[in-house]
Amino acid sequence: MVRLLVVGPPGAGKGTQAARLAEAYGIPAISTGDIFRANVRDETALGVEAKGFMDRGEYVPDSLTNALVADRLGHEDCAPGFLLDGYPRTVDQVRALDQVLADQGEKLDAVVELTVETEVVVKRILLRAKDSGRSDDADETVIRARLELFARETAPLIEVYGGRGLLVQVDAIGEIADVTDRITGALRQRGIE
Repeated sequence: MVRLLVVGPPGAGKGTQAARLAEAYGIPAISTGDIFRANVRDETALGVEAKGFMDRGEYVPDSLTNALVADRLGHEDCAPGFLLDGYPRTVDQVRALDQVLADQGEKLDAVVELTVETEVVVKRILLRAKDSGRSDDADETVIRARLELFARETAPLIEVYGGRGLLVQVDAIGEIADVTDRITGALRQRGIE
């Protein structure tokens, strides 16, 4: 059983690496961002609400996000483990995840932090906007607001997980396969195969 969390600023390649790692370890990649975007696309009530937050470069409120993740981790495909991409993003969400995992008698095995320079991230996101049509990626002001929000609210969870000895920092600049190899190599050093 492998339970991982991938963190890093928007545009660091979390989604790409999460998919590759999920395949390598035979576990589902759980992305709150993908779930929110699907709801936005389908214009569900949650999607309409989430879109307002996303378009302003803000996070969807914890109460909605925590409930979504708790439900998802209870699905049968998570029995062999899981990889969380984009959650938790705040220390309050860390506490909520800790409780969900404790209730299931589980804990995280490692937290992979993808590190990348701000200007590289801005360029990646603007390029992604052209390729995917994501409304939350098209405006540089919104992108920078998201990065500031990450630094303010999400970076502290890196300190929390570092203090627990779970943090694995990996340089996310370079070819996709090379970054994946760096991650799996770092995880192997921690006994995660």
